[in-house]
Amino acid sequence: MSCPSITLTLWSASWLAGACSPDDVIDAIRAWAPMHLVDAADAEVALRWDLPWPDPADVGPVALLKAMRGVTAADPAAVPALTLPAAGDVRGLPVGTAFAAAALDAGQGVLVGTPGGPGIGIVPRVEGPDVLRWTVFGVPAVPRADGQPGLGEVEYTLREAVRDAADALSSMHGGFDAGGGDPRARIAEALADVSRHTTPDGTPARALRILDTADQVATILTVAGESSGRAQTATGAAARDDTLRPLWTAVRAARVAAVASCVRSHQPRT
Repeated sequence: MSCPSITLTLWSASWLAGACSPDDVIDAIRAWAPMHLVDAADAEVALRWDLPWPDPADVGPVALLKAMRGVTAADPAAVPALTLPAAGDVRGLPVGTAFAAAALDAGQGVLVGTPGGPGIGIVPRVEGPDVLRWTVFGVPAVPRADGQPGLGEVEYTLREAVRDAADALSSMHGGFDAGGGDPRARIAEALADVSRHTTPDGTPARALRILDTADQVATILTVAGESSGRAQTATGAAARDDTLRPLWTAVRAARVAAVASCVRSHQPRT
């Protein structure tokens, strides 16, 4: 998996549905860092969900699970939802909230609740070497996932992105910085690191395929962008960013749609 928020969303949805144990979720989350600090965004959240505040504490992922269980106990229809915002693309964020600002800054976050109802938002951040900090926010109203593309659409878009990425990167001016090492070796190393993070048993095969493809595209874009960026002028770097931006948008949309489909797979059919 590409980020802690995806891991938390997938594994917590499986746990809340009774398909895995809390220890399974904790083990998956701990794969991101040996130490996990947790805190509340404010005193009200700390009091309601029994979380550390104002300073974070090394209470581990179990504190996150307790807060998530608290939300679902109050509203059995509540589920986790992934958000991967970026500048100019804030879909899935509750506008004007502290959670929205933190998630946009981090580029990721998890919402827990029923669309239209109150809930919580969780944002992970790297706090230091081998330390991940999770902050829990109160969310007055969880946004509805309006206009979210289907898996067929995102899978087609990803296939196009693979082709477009290759075309775009091969046409970039400025070439690659040889000092950065062999790009192919760096891509393989990055993909191997991503593959360490597991998904719950029973994750739909199509969703897994989409997540894997998104990881491949994202890794290629990251490594190629870093390599070419060091060798480009400011003008060339701006042109590169304009070229890659829609491809990154496609990657984020694919990840959100795939994770949402996994969460839905745990919900009772009506």
